[in-house]
Amino acid sequence: MKDAAKKNLEQIRREIAPLQPNIVAVTKYFTDEAIIAAYEAGLRDFGENRAEKAFDKVINLPVEIKNNSRFHLIGHLQSNKVKKAVALFDFIHSVDTLKIAQAISNEAKAQGKIQKVLLQLNNAGETQKFGFSKKELLEQFDEIKNLDGIEVVGLMNMAPIDAEEERLAELFADVAKTAGQLNLKEVSMGMSNDYKIAAQQGATMLRIGSRLFR
Repeated sequence: MKDAAKKNLEQIRREIAPLQPNIVAVTKYFTDEAIIAAYEAGLRDFGENRAEKAFDKVINLPVEIKNNSRFHLIGHLQSNKVKKAVALFDFIHSVDTLKIAQAISNEAKAQGKIQKVLLQLNNAGETQKFGFSKKELLEQFDEIKNLDGIEVVGLMNMAPIDAEEERLAELFADVAKTAGQLNLKEVSMGMSNDYKIAAQQGATMLRIGSRLFR
C-alpha cells in the first residue's frame, strides 16, 4: 500500500500542477495502515467521516504520526459526537448549522482549545445534503464567527462540481466578503472523481480517498 500511495500521490500532483492545494487523505474506508502508508508517502493531513470510528483508528497509530499529523472531520457531525470530535480533530469541515457551531464552541472552551472549523455550504441547494444555503450563511455568519471557542478558517462544499458551474471559489469569496470576514483562507472541495476541476476552481484542500490508495 505504501508504494501505491506514493505513486498515486505523485500522479495526482502532476495532474494538478502548478497548483498546490493541500491534499487531505480520506481514510474512512481504509484501516490505520492506509494512514501510515500515506504518511510515509509524505502526507500529513487525514480525513475521516465519523468521530467514533476515527478515534478507534487514530489511537492505534504510531506516536510520531499522531504528533505530526492533522486530522480532519469531513462527515456530518451529530451533536452527541461533538465532545469526541473536538478532542480528536484539528479541523472540523462539516459545520452545517448555527446550533452545531455553538455546541462545538462550548465543548472547545470546556477542553481549553480553539477549534478550527469550516462552514459547509450546500451550493447546489440539494435537500438531501447538509449545509448552509448562501442566504442562511450570510444571515448567521456574524453570530458564528463571534463564538469564543471556534475559529472559522474557511468554507466547505459538498455539492457535485461541474466545470461549467460558476467558479465555486469565487462564490466562497463573495460569501466571505459579504459576511464581513475577509481572512477566510481555506476552500475545501473536490474528491477522487473531481479533484482536478476543484483544484482549477481554487480549492485549497482536496479530499482524496480511493484515487490515492487504489
